[in-house]
Amino acid sequence: MGRINLARVLVGGLVAGIIINASEFILNGMLIADEMNEAMAALNRPPIAPANIIWFVLFGFGFAFVLVWTYAAVRPRFGAGVRTAACASALCWGLGYLYPNLFFYVMNLFPRDMIVLTTIWGLVEVIVAGVAGAWAYTEV
Repeated sequence: MGRINLARVLVGGLVAGIIINASEFILNGMLIADEMNEAMAALNRPPIAPANIIWFVLFGFGFAFVLVWTYAAVRPRFGAGVRTAACASALCWGLGYLYPNLFFYVMNLFPRDMIVLTTIWGLVEVIVAGVAGAWAYTEV
C-alpha cells in the first residue's frame, strides 16, 4: 500500500468542497431558507446570521477534505474508481449527515419533512462530490 498523496487530497477536497457548498447554497439558501427560519423561531432562536455563513462554507470544505481522504485511504483495498468513491462517500454521509439527522428526527427538533429532505439531498450531494473529488485524486 502506498502513501496517501496529501496534495491531491487537497485538490480533490477543493473540487468536492465546491460541489458541496454550491449544493448547500441551493438547498439552504433557496429551497428551505424560510422553513429553516421558521424552525429556528419555533426553537426560540434567531435566524442564521449572514456573517455565520462563512463557518458553514469552511465546514463544507473540511467535510470534503475528509471525504477525499477517506477515498484515498480505502482505495488500495477496494481499487480506484466510482464504486470505491461511492462507498467512501456513503460512509462519510452516514457519519456526517444520517447519524446526526436521526437524532434530530427522534428528538423532533426540526420538521420531519425537512430532516428527510436534507438527509436524502445530502446523500446525493456527497456521492456526487465524492466521485468528483476521487476523480481529481491520484497517488502519484
